[in-house]
Amino acid sequence: MIVIDGSYGEGGGQVLRTSLALSAITGRPIRMENIRAGRRKPGLMPQHLTGVRAAARICNAQVKGAKLNSLELTFAPQSAPQAGKYTFDVAQVAKGGSAGSVSLIFQTVLLPLTLVEGTSRLTLRGGTHVAWSPPYDYLKRVYLPTLARMGVQAKVNIRKWGWYPIGGGEVEATVQGLGKGSLAPIDLRQRDELLRVRGLSASSNLPKHIRVRQEGAALQALRSNGLNARIDVIDAPSKGKGTAVFLWAESEHAPAGFTALGELGKPAEQVAEEAAQDLLEFLQADGALERHLADQVVLPMALASGRSSFTTAAVTRHLLTNVWVVNQFFPGHAHVKGQEGREGLCWIEGVG
Repeated sequence: MIVIDGSYGEGGGQVLRTSLALSAITGRPIRMENIRAGRRKPGLMPQHLTGVRAAARICNAQVKGAKLNSLELTFAPQSAPQAGKYTFDVAQVAKGGSAGSVSLIFQTVLLPLTLVEGTSRLTLRGGTHVAWSPPYDYLKRVYLPTLARMGVQAKVNIRKWGWYPIGGGEVEATVQGLGKGSLAPIDLRQRDELLRVRGLSASSNLPKHIRVRQEGAALQALRSNGLNARIDVIDAPSKGKGTAVFLWAESEHAPAGFTALGELGKPAEQVAEEAAQDLLEFLQADGALERHLADQVVLPMALASGRSSFTTAAVTRHLLTNVWVVNQFFPGHAHVKGQEGREGLCWIEGVG
Protein backbone atom coordinates (compact mmCIF):
# COMPACT_ATOMS: atom_id res chain seq x y z
CA MET A 1 0.00 0.00 0.00
CA ILE A 2 1.25 3.44 -0.95
CA VAL A 3 0.75 6.12 1.70
CA ILE A 4 0.11 9.57 0.24
CA ASP A 5 0.37 12.76 2.29
CA GLY A 6 -2.43 14.96 1.01
CA SER A 7 -0.85 18.05 2.56
CA TYR A 8 2.18 17.89 0.26
CA GLY A 9 2.82 20.85 -2.05
CA GLU A 10 -0.34 22.73 -2.92
CA GLY A 11 -2.24 20.40 -0.59
CA GLY A 12 -5.44 20.31 -2.64
CA GLY A 13 -7.69 17.95 -4.53
CA GLN A 14 -5.17 17.31 -7.29
CA VAL A 15 -3.18 15.00 -5.00
CA LEU A 16 -6.33 12.95 -4.48
CA ARG A 17 -7.37 12.80 -8.15
CA THR A 18 -3.96 11.78 -9.47
CA SER A 19 -3.57 9.18 -6.72
CA LEU A 20 -6.99 7.67 -7.43
CA ALA A 21 -6.29 7.44 -11.16
CA LEU A 22 -2.89 5.81 -10.65
CA SER A 23 -4.26 3.40 -8.05
CA ALA A 24 -7.04 2.32 -10.43
CA ILE A 25 -4.59 1.89 -13.33
CA THR A 26 -1.84 0.08 -11.44
CA GLY A 27 -4.08 -1.87 -9.04
CA ARG A 28 -1.97 -0.69 -6.09
CA PRO A 29 -3.96 0.23 -2.98
CA ILE A 30 -3.41 3.64 -1.41
CA ARG A 31 -3.96 5.29 1.92
CA MET A 32 -4.37 9.05 1.84
CA GLU A 33 -3.83 11.17 4.93
CA ASN A 34 -4.35 14.91 5.50
CA ILE A 35 -6.66 15.16 2.48
CA ARG A 36 -6.76 18.74 1.14
CA ALA A 37 -5.00 19.98 4.26
CA GLY A 38 -3.88 23.09 2.40
CA ARG A 39 -7.42 24.34 1.81
CA ARG A 40 -9.62 26.62 3.91
CA LYS A 41 -12.10 23.74 4.25
CA PRO A 42 -9.95 20.58 4.35
CA GLY A 43 -11.20 17.06 3.71
CA LEU A 44 -13.49 15.61 1.07
CA MET A 45 -15.97 18.09 -0.42
CA PRO A 46 -18.85 16.86 -2.64
CA GLN A 47 -16.87 16.93 -5.90
CA HIS A 48 -13.95 15.06 -4.32
CA LEU A 49 -16.19 12.43 -2.77
CA THR A 50 -17.91 12.02 -6.15
CA GLY A 51 -14.47 11.50 -7.70
CA VAL A 52 -13.67 8.82 -5.11
CA ARG A 53 -16.93 7.01 -5.80
CA ALA A 54 -16.42 7.31 -9.55
CA ALA A 55 -12.92 5.83 -9.38
CA ALA A 56 -14.12 3.08 -7.03
CA ARG A 57 -16.98 2.15 -9.32
CA ILE A 58 -14.87 1.64 -12.43
CA CYS A 59 -12.39 -0.69 -10.67
CA ASN A 60 -14.65 -2.21 -7.99
CA ALA A 61 -12.49 -0.74 -5.23
CA GLN A 62 -12.91 -1.33 -1.52
CA VAL A 63 -12.99 2.09 0.13
CA LYS A 64 -12.83 3.26 3.74
CA GLY A 65 -13.26 6.87 4.82
CA ALA A 66 -15.36 7.91 1.82
CA LYS A 67 -17.58 10.50 3.49
CA LEU A 68 -17.89 14.25 3.43
CA ASN A 69 -15.13 16.17 5.26
CA SER A 70 -13.06 13.00 5.72
CA LEU A 71 -9.32 13.64 6.10
CA GLU A 72 -8.28 10.02 5.54
CA LEU A 73 -9.10 7.49 2.86
CA THR A 74 -8.16 3.92 1.99
CA PHE A 75 -8.71 2.88 -1.64
CA ALA A 76 -8.03 -0.68 -2.80
CA PRO A 77 -8.94 -1.70 -6.38
CA GLN A 78 -10.38 -5.19 -6.69
CA SER A 79 -10.25 -5.39 -10.48
CA ALA A 80 -8.81 -3.62 -13.51
CA PRO A 81 -10.89 -0.64 -14.68
CA GLN A 82 -13.93 -1.68 -16.69
CA ALA A 83 -15.43 0.17 -19.64
CA GLY A 84 -19.15 0.82 -19.35
CA LYS A 85 -21.97 3.29 -19.03
CA TYR A 86 -21.66 5.47 -15.94
CA THR A 87 -23.48 8.41 -14.37
CA PHE A 88 -21.77 10.56 -11.73
CA ASP A 89 -23.81 13.32 -10.07
CA VAL A 90 -22.27 15.69 -7.54
CA ALA A 91 -25.72 16.69 -6.27
CA GLN A 92 -26.40 13.14 -5.10
CA VAL A 93 -23.36 13.34 -2.85
CA ALA A 94 -24.16 16.85 -1.64
CA LYS A 95 -27.83 15.93 -1.03
CA GLY A 96 -28.94 19.04 -2.85
CA GLY A 97 -27.61 21.47 -5.42
CA SER A 98 -23.86 21.63 -5.83
CA ALA A 99 -21.51 23.25 -8.32
CA GLY A 100 -18.75 20.71 -7.76
CA SER A 101 -16.70 20.47 -10.95
CA VAL A 102 -17.64 17.77 -13.45
CA SER A 103 -14.36 18.44 -15.30
CA LEU A 104 -12.31 17.25 -12.34
CA ILE A 105 -14.42 14.11 -11.99
CA PHE A 106 -13.93 13.43 -15.70
CA GLN A 107 -10.17 13.84 -15.38
CA THR A 108 -10.13 11.33 -12.50
CA VAL A 109 -11.58 8.50 -14.59
CA LEU A 110 -10.47 9.44 -18.13
CA LEU A 111 -7.09 7.69 -18.22
CA PRO A 112 -8.18 4.54 -16.36
CA LEU A 113 -10.98 4.16 -18.93
CA THR A 114 -8.60 4.96 -21.80
CA LEU A 115 -6.24 2.11 -20.93
CA VAL A 116 -8.85 -0.67 -21.18
CA GLU A 117 -10.81 -2.51 -23.85
CA GLY A 118 -14.16 -1.09 -24.94
CA THR A 119 -16.07 2.19 -25.09
CA SER A 120 -17.29 4.07 -22.02
CA ARG A 121 -20.17 6.54 -22.01
CA LEU A 122 -20.34 8.98 -19.12
CA THR A 123 -22.99 11.36 -17.88
CA LEU A 124 -21.54 13.95 -15.50
CA ARG A 125 -23.73 16.34 -13.51
CA GLY A 126 -22.65 19.33 -11.45
CA GLY A 127 -20.69 22.50 -12.17
CA THR A 128 -19.39 23.00 -15.71
CA HIS A 129 -18.02 26.55 -15.37
CA VAL A 130 -16.85 27.14 -11.80
CA ALA A 131 -13.81 28.61 -10.09
CA TRP A 132 -10.63 26.61 -9.35
CA SER A 133 -11.25 24.02 -12.06
CA PRO A 134 -10.98 23.75 -15.86
CA PRO A 135 -14.32 24.69 -17.45
CA TYR A 136 -16.00 22.42 -19.97
CA ASP A 137 -14.63 24.52 -22.82
CA TYR A 138 -11.06 23.96 -21.60
CA LEU A 139 -11.58 20.20 -21.76
CA LYS A 140 -12.98 20.45 -25.28
CA ARG A 141 -10.59 23.01 -26.79
CA VAL A 142 -7.29 22.48 -24.93
CA TYR A 143 -7.00 19.39 -22.73
CA LEU A 144 -8.51 16.70 -24.97
CA PRO A 145 -6.91 17.97 -28.23
CA THR A 146 -3.51 17.80 -26.53
CA LEU A 147 -4.10 14.29 -25.18
CA ALA A 148 -5.39 13.22 -28.60
CA ARG A 149 -1.84 13.60 -29.89
CA MET A 150 -0.87 10.89 -27.38
CA GLY A 151 -3.65 8.55 -28.51
CA VAL A 152 -6.47 9.42 -26.10
CA GLN A 153 -9.79 9.12 -27.93
CA ALA A 154 -12.42 11.02 -25.97
CA LYS A 155 -15.17 13.51 -26.75
CA VAL A 156 -17.33 15.74 -24.56
CA ASN A 157 -20.65 17.43 -25.24
CA ILE A 158 -22.44 19.90 -22.99
CA ARG A 159 -26.21 19.72 -22.53
CA LYS A 160 -26.70 22.15 -19.65
CA TRP A 161 -24.33 24.67 -18.11
CA GLY A 162 -23.74 24.57 -14.36
CA TRP A 163 -22.74 27.72 -12.46
CA TYR A 164 -21.93 28.39 -8.82
CA PRO A 165 -23.70 27.87 -6.45
CA ILE A 166 -26.45 25.49 -7.64
CA GLY A 167 -24.67 23.61 -10.43
CA GLY A 168 -27.16 21.55 -12.38
CA GLY A 169 -24.95 21.28 -15.45
CA GLU A 170 -24.70 18.14 -17.52
CA VAL A 171 -21.90 16.89 -19.75
CA GLU A 172 -21.87 13.70 -21.79
CA ALA A 173 -18.52 12.09 -22.57
CA THR A 174 -17.37 9.15 -24.66
CA VAL A 175 -14.04 7.44 -24.02
CA GLN A 176 -12.72 4.87 -26.48
CA GLY A 177 -10.44 2.37 -24.75
CA LEU A 178 -7.09 1.56 -26.35
CA GLY A 179 -7.25 -2.13 -25.49
CA LYS A 180 -3.73 -3.50 -25.80
CA GLY A 181 -2.44 -0.21 -27.23
CA SER A 182 -0.54 2.38 -25.23
CA LEU A 183 -0.20 6.14 -25.08
CA ALA A 184 2.45 7.71 -27.29
CA PRO A 185 5.11 9.99 -25.80
CA ILE A 186 5.07 13.62 -26.87
CA ASP A 187 7.63 16.41 -27.15
CA LEU A 188 6.27 19.88 -26.38
CA ARG A 189 9.45 21.82 -25.75
CA GLN A 190 9.13 24.32 -28.61
CA ARG A 191 6.55 27.10 -28.74
CA ASP A 192 4.47 26.72 -31.91
CA GLU A 193 3.55 29.54 -34.22
CA LEU A 194 0.19 31.04 -33.27
CA LEU A 195 -2.45 30.10 -35.84
CA ARG A 196 -5.52 31.91 -34.52
CA VAL A 197 -7.29 33.14 -31.41
CA ARG A 198 -10.89 32.09 -30.75
CA GLY A 199 -13.24 32.70 -27.89
CA LEU A 200 -16.71 32.67 -26.46
CA SER A 201 -18.72 35.03 -24.29
CA ALA A 202 -21.53 33.19 -22.53
CA SER A 203 -24.18 33.95 -19.97
CA SER A 204 -27.26 32.24 -18.55
CA ASN A 205 -30.49 33.85 -17.41
CA LEU A 206 -28.98 37.33 -17.56
CA PRO A 207 -29.63 40.27 -19.91
CA LYS A 208 -28.14 39.84 -23.39
CA HIS A 209 -26.14 43.07 -23.16
CA ILE A 210 -23.82 41.46 -20.56
CA ARG A 211 -22.44 38.82 -22.89
CA VAL A 212 -22.34 41.34 -25.76
CA ARG A 213 -20.32 43.77 -23.63
CA GLN A 214 -17.96 40.95 -22.67
CA GLU A 215 -17.43 40.15 -26.33
CA GLY A 216 -16.73 43.78 -27.22
CA ALA A 217 -14.28 44.33 -24.39
CA ALA A 218 -12.38 41.13 -25.16
CA LEU A 219 -12.11 41.98 -28.86
CA GLN A 220 -10.90 45.49 -28.06
CA ALA A 221 -8.20 44.21 -25.68
CA LEU A 222 -6.97 41.65 -28.19
CA ARG A 223 -7.11 43.87 -31.27
CA SER A 224 -5.20 46.63 -29.53
CA ASN A 225 -2.40 44.07 -29.22
CA GLY A 226 -2.53 43.01 -32.86
CA LEU A 227 -4.72 39.92 -32.46
CA ASN A 228 -7.73 39.57 -34.77
CA ALA A 229 -9.84 37.14 -32.76
CA ARG A 230 -13.27 35.67 -33.36
CA ILE A 231 -15.56 35.40 -30.34
CA ASP A 232 -18.93 33.64 -30.31
CA VAL A 233 -21.74 35.00 -28.13
CA ILE A 234 -23.73 32.23 -26.42
CA ASP A 235 -27.00 32.23 -24.49
CA ALA A 236 -26.21 29.16 -22.40
CA PRO A 237 -29.05 26.90 -21.14
CA SER A 238 -28.84 26.51 -17.37
CA LYS A 239 -30.81 26.28 -14.14
CA GLY A 240 -28.78 29.08 -12.63
CA LYS A 241 -27.27 32.45 -13.46
CA GLY A 242 -23.70 32.97 -14.57
CA THR A 243 -21.35 34.47 -17.09
CA ALA A 244 -17.93 33.61 -18.50
CA VAL A 245 -15.37 34.52 -21.12
CA PHE A 246 -13.15 31.75 -22.47
CA LEU A 247 -10.35 32.46 -24.94
CA TRP A 248 -8.08 29.93 -26.58
CA ALA A 249 -4.97 30.24 -28.71
CA GLU A 250 -4.70 27.61 -31.42
CA SER A 251 -1.33 26.33 -32.62
CA GLU A 252 -0.19 23.19 -34.38
CA HIS A 253 0.62 21.13 -31.31
CA ALA A 254 -0.25 22.81 -28.00
CA PRO A 255 -3.36 24.99 -27.63
CA ALA A 256 -3.72 27.29 -24.63
CA GLY A 257 -6.90 28.35 -22.84
CA PHE A 258 -7.82 31.20 -20.48
CA THR A 259 -11.02 31.68 -18.48
CA ALA A 260 -12.63 34.47 -16.50
CA LEU A 261 -15.91 34.08 -14.61
CA GLY A 262 -18.44 36.72 -13.71
CA GLU A 263 -19.41 37.53 -10.14
CA LEU A 264 -22.11 39.63 -8.54
CA GLY A 265 -21.05 43.25 -8.92
CA LYS A 266 -18.19 42.48 -11.32
CA PRO A 267 -18.49 44.47 -14.57
CA ALA A 268 -18.71 42.55 -17.84
CA GLU A 269 -15.72 44.50 -19.14
CA GLN A 270 -13.57 43.33 -16.24
CA VAL A 271 -14.45 39.69 -16.91
CA ALA A 272 -13.34 40.07 -20.53
CA GLU A 273 -10.16 41.94 -19.69
CA GLU A 274 -9.06 39.30 -17.18
CA ALA A 275 -9.26 36.51 -19.77
CA ALA A 276 -7.61 38.65 -22.46
CA GLN A 277 -4.78 39.73 -20.18
CA ASP A 278 -3.99 36.13 -19.22
CA LEU A 279 -3.80 35.18 -22.90
CA LEU A 280 -1.59 38.16 -23.78
CA GLU A 281 0.80 37.43 -20.90
CA PHE A 282 1.17 33.85 -22.11
CA LEU A 283 1.91 34.93 -25.68
CA GLN A 284 4.60 37.30 -24.42
CA ALA A 285 6.25 34.63 -22.24
CA ASP A 286 8.44 31.68 -23.19
CA GLY A 287 7.49 28.03 -22.79
CA ALA A 288 5.26 25.85 -24.93
CA LEU A 289 2.51 25.17 -22.38
CA GLU A 290 0.50 27.55 -20.25
CA ARG A 291 0.62 26.93 -16.52
CA HIS A 292 -2.65 24.98 -16.25
CA LEU A 293 -2.04 22.54 -19.09
CA ALA A 294 1.47 21.87 -17.78
CA ASP A 295 0.33 20.13 -14.60
CA GLN A 296 -2.53 18.35 -16.39
CA VAL A 297 -0.30 16.52 -18.91
CA VAL A 298 2.00 15.03 -16.26
CA LEU A 299 -0.21 12.00 -15.61
CA PRO A 300 -0.77 10.94 -19.25
CA MET A 301 2.94 11.44 -19.95
CA ALA A 302 3.80 9.16 -17.03
CA LEU A 303 1.67 6.43 -18.63
CA ALA A 304 3.08 6.80 -22.16
CA SER A 305 5.55 4.34 -23.71
CA GLY A 306 8.69 6.47 -23.63
CA ARG A 307 10.07 9.86 -22.66
CA SER A 308 7.84 12.94 -22.92
CA SER A 309 8.87 16.51 -22.24
CA PHE A 310 7.57 20.06 -22.27
CA THR A 311 8.50 23.60 -21.40
CA THR A 312 6.06 25.79 -19.52
CA ALA A 313 5.65 29.53 -19.15
CA ALA A 314 5.60 29.12 -15.37
CA VAL A 315 6.46 26.31 -12.98
CA THR A 316 3.59 26.14 -10.49
CA ARG A 317 3.11 24.41 -7.19
CA HIS A 318 0.40 22.33 -8.89
CA LEU A 319 2.98 21.07 -11.38
CA LEU A 320 5.53 20.26 -8.68
CA THR A 321 2.85 18.50 -6.64
CA ASN A 322 1.64 16.35 -9.52
CA VAL A 323 5.23 15.36 -10.35
CA TRP A 324 5.68 14.34 -6.72
CA VAL A 325 2.54 12.16 -6.75
CA VAL A 326 3.65 10.40 -9.95
CA ASN A 327 7.00 9.67 -8.34
CA GLN A 328 5.24 7.99 -5.39
CA PHE A 329 4.03 5.34 -7.85
CA PHE A 330 6.95 5.40 -10.32
CA PRO A 331 9.99 6.61 -8.35
CA GLY A 332 12.42 8.77 -10.29
CA HIS A 333 10.35 8.94 -13.48
CA ALA A 334 9.20 12.59 -13.40
CA HIS A 335 11.51 15.62 -13.27
CA VAL A 336 11.18 19.40 -13.23
CA LYS A 337 13.94 21.94 -13.85
CA GLY A 338 13.18 25.53 -12.99
CA GLN A 339 12.08 27.73 -10.12
CA GLU A 340 8.47 28.17 -9.09
CA GLY A 341 6.92 31.11 -10.92
CA ARG A 342 9.43 31.05 -13.77
CA GLU A 343 9.82 29.22 -17.05
CA GLY A 344 10.66 25.55 -16.60
CA LEU A 345 11.34 22.23 -18.26
CA CYS A 346 9.66 18.95 -17.34
CA TRP A 347 10.56 15.50 -18.63
CA ILE A 348 8.95 12.19 -17.74
CA GLU A 349 10.00 8.61 -18.46
CA GLY A 350 6.68 6.95 -19.21
CA VAL A 351 6.08 3.43 -17.95
CA GLY A 352 4.10 2.30 -21.01
